[in-house]
Amino acid sequence: MKNINFKPLLYIVLGVVVVLLIDYYLIRNPKQEEVTTVATTAKNEEGTASKEVELNEAQFKASSIELGTFASKNLSEVVNANGYTELPPQNQADVSVHLTGVVSKINIIEGQHVNKGQVLAIVESPEFAKLQEAYATSKSNLEFLRLEFERQKTLSDENVNSKKVFQRTKADYETEKARFASLGKQLSLLNINSTSATASMPVIAPISGYVTNVNIKIGSNAEVGKPLLSIVDNSKLHVDLLVYEKDLGKVKPGQTIRFVLTNQGNKEVMGKVFNISQAFENETKSVAVHADIQNPGPGLIPGMYVNALIDVGANAVQALPNEAIVKADGREYIFVLEAGHKEQAHDDKETHEHNDGHAHEDKGVMYHFRRVEVKTGTAQLGYVQVTVLEALPKNAQLVLKGAYYIQSHLIKSAGGGGHEH
Repeated sequence: MKNINFKPLLYIVLGVVVVLLIDYYLIRNPKQEEVTTVATTAKNEEGTASKEVELNEAQFKASSIELGTFASKNLSEVVNANGYTELPPQNQADVSVHLTGVVSKINIIEGQHVNKGQVLAIVESPEFAKLQEAYATSKSNLEFLRLEFERQKTLSDENVNSKKVFQRTKADYETEKARFASLGKQLSLLNINSTSATASMPVIAPISGYVTNVNIKIGSNAEVGKPLLSIVDNSKLHVDLLVYEKDLGKVKPGQTIRFVLTNQGNKEVMGKVFNISQAFENETKSVAVHADIQNPGPGLIPGMYVNALIDVGANAVQALPNEAIVKADGREYIFVLEAGHKEQAHDDKETHEHNDGHAHEDKGVMYHFRRVEVKTGTAQLGYVQVTVLEALPKNAQLVLKGAYYIQSHLIKSAGGGGHEH
């Protein structure tokens, strides 16, 4: 049997295997590049999703987002002080009577605004009628004594009668004149008309303001020295702040104070120091600093507790409200409304096609926000110093309120693995 040589056959098989391996490599390599590209794109999209979010008009309105820009605030060169809103004594009044009587009518209720001179209540008493009677009697006697005084004076000048008679007539006339003036002042003080007899006395408002502490009702006894009600005039409300000895040298008249009140939506109230007490308050080793309020609101009433800042320097910094800052992954961010991304939808409000060939329903006005990293500093009265870590447009619109709502949409978008539109 003839011997068969297998060497050439082996070389042929090896060559075919090599060719197949090369072809396989050439075919698989582009796919690998494609997979890498897709993965990179997905990663980039995920990174974008963690920084941007888009809201439609309904979402924007429902979230009550407020836009604005940086505020210039002095947050470092300040003195912290606590105190209360106060009223000067001349802007407070206790309404009482000078003669005892019974309340017959009440024209006001607690909390009502009244004007100076307005009748608040009516008090009745027989004493009022007796006082008017005495006034009328004194008036009549005074007229008689005046004529008698003039007659005796003429006789005395002519030496017809003695000086003693004239002096007695003069004394009686002067006494009655003083009594008549006194009765007139009493009627005026009681706001009683001297020309008509009445047993009623009106209770008059001594100042304009708001009625507080109504202590009477119909039939109550109006007693001398006992307040029937009180009136406060909050137009002259000021702030008394307690400043400790270590900070006293920094505080001077004319400096600005700032504080916020929760019942005014954390609105910042401004004031100016007008006086500094020259003695310590009790044993607290603190001094009262008095400041006028420059923009009082309707929610300000006496006795409200305030935590205020007294500006003792002029180092103003860029600041934003605390709620404009969001925290994520150990960093701090703000949201910026992207210019050119607030777009009005087509007027026809109809369905239209995007570049991908699919039909999409018109969403109306869209608001596109970008998250920007910041560093924060000193925080006071609801504001915090902010340093932006990248350049922003000069008039960039920042989210002052509603940042956490946008952050929640951003997290939802990132969790879904894509950018929300």
